[in-house]
Amino acid sequence: MTQTPTSTPTHIARVSNDLRLACMRISRRVRFESSHDIAPHQFSVLSRLEDAPKTPGELAEIERVAKPTMTRTVGALVEQGLVARQDDPSDGRQVILSITSDGTRMLRTTRRKRDAWMASRVQRLTPEEQEVLVRASEILTRVAAQ
Repeated sequence: MTQTPTSTPTHIARVSNDLRLACMRISRRVRFESSHDIAPHQFSVLSRLEDAPKTPGELAEIERVAKPTMTRTVGALVEQGLVARQDDPSDGRQVILSITSDGTRMLRTTRRKRDAWMASRVQRLTPEEQEVLVRASEILTRVAAQ
């Protein structure tokens, strides 16, 4: 098998590094651009609860954090009225967490701000560059799913 200049291990390593850094920077900017009302880790927990109610342990596992860390995050969200606690009817030792209507509004507002930030950047690009991003988005979605 003959390698083209774009398929050499060195080229792939360079592209992989550049792409990883660009994705990290964009992700960080989007998260912090709209984090004036809610911290990024709190937003992530609200997003998880949007799908379905969960226990603090389930959230800790999904978010890959220690249970005490999740307990503090959930406590702050409950205090802000964004998450509600309820005893598990099948296990009195367990608590079930769900997003409140205020939490849902917070998610929508934050997403709108994040989308507006990204749209303002994409809008500055040429139509050709925007087309490249359409294709890149499809490819990156596949990469993330692997």
